[in-house]
Amino acid sequence: MAESGKVEHKSAFTIRDANAADFDTIARIYAHYVIHAVATFEETPPDADEMRARHAVITGAGLPYLVAEADGVVVGYTYATAYRPRSAYRHTIEDSVYIADGWLGRGLGLALLEALIARCEAGPWRQLVAVIASGSDSGSMALHTRLGFEHVGVLRNVGYKHGGWVDTILMQRSLGDDKPVMPQR
Repeated sequence: MAESGKVEHKSAFTIRDANAADFDTIARIYAHYVIHAVATFEETPPDADEMRARHAVITGAGLPYLVAEADGVVVGYTYATAYRPRSAYRHTIEDSVYIADGWLGRGLGLALLEALIARCEAGPWRQLVAVIASGSDSGSMALHTRLGFEHVGVLRNVGYKHGGWVDTILMQRSLGDDKPVMPQR
């Protein structure tokens, strides 16, 4: 790990914590998926201010939000959020990974998700869940499988986007079943 929490990669990109200046680019990356894919069930792209507000909530909860940067430009990002809002789920989180159009296949998703998992393993959480839309890039399932996630279920026809019903595939990975249970909050 380089100084300032940055991780340098052979593929000419760096992974670091996201900051407020990154969100114009993050909003553009995400908008591509909102408009052209089923990787997210959001149907109207949020603007940079909304993405900054979401970042503030995520990091305010102590969860990681990371970007991959190449030549000073954000080319991908990942973050963890609470899996569900009820208190009994407080030890379980969900990951999201988005790569800029034109940057797939360069190892960014792997590097980002590895870095996210390492951050999450260092925290108090015990389970990491991935919710992957069927019909989205099958690379997401392969990526998650490669990093130790197991296929645990399918929710059928739970989303309607781009004129069709979409299933979600649930995958799950332990972040340390041997971690002590946290005290009640």
